[in-house]
Amino acid sequence: MVKVIASTLRKGNVVDMDGKLYVVLTAENIHPGKGTPVTQLDMRRISDGTKVSERYRTTEQVERALVEDRPHTFLYSDGEGFHFMNPENYDQLAVSPDVIGEQAAYLSDGMQVHLSVHDGIAIAIELPQRMVLEVVETEPAMKGQTASSSYKPAILSNGVRSAVPPHIAVGTRIVVMTADGSYVERAKD
Repeated sequence: MVKVIASTLRKGNVVDMDGKLYVVLTAENIHPGKGTPVTQLDMRRISDGTKVSERYRTTEQVERALVEDRPHTFLYSDGEGFHFMNPENYDQLAVSPDVIGEQAAYLSDGMQVHLSVHDGIAIAIELPQRMVLEVVETEPAMKGQTASSSYKPAILSNGVRSAVPPHIAVGTRIVVMTADGSYVERAKD
């Protein structure tokens, strides 16, 4: 275990509180006008998935657990969970659906991801930041509509709903952020 200052914790870090491991879901440093700056952490207990919220003074120390971050290749999903392979030694690892969460929609065969592993158990996943997907359903473009106007709803090839500019039509391949499914740009392929 390593002690770190609370304000240095980021999403995906693993902390040890009272002998239990927690993965950080969100970390926000709050600097009020008066008073001491604090770090607000939303975390999920790895053993049972219970979510907790903690607030620390930014200078307080927290025990950070040692976790291996390694690239893995997504293979498939079944009743046991999501299966990944370590490309270095070909070891396979089954990851439970509660670790993957809403990011499951972005997983595709052969995709490279980073898994955080502690004692042989995957506790967090990091997908590539951007992904190219196809628009499968959206409203048709209106004549005379400018490109800078409001966005319209669209459904992507992985089933995720997003908002796209009016000039994007069905069948267009676009780049989206995997964190929230937001539109970045039209794909250049």
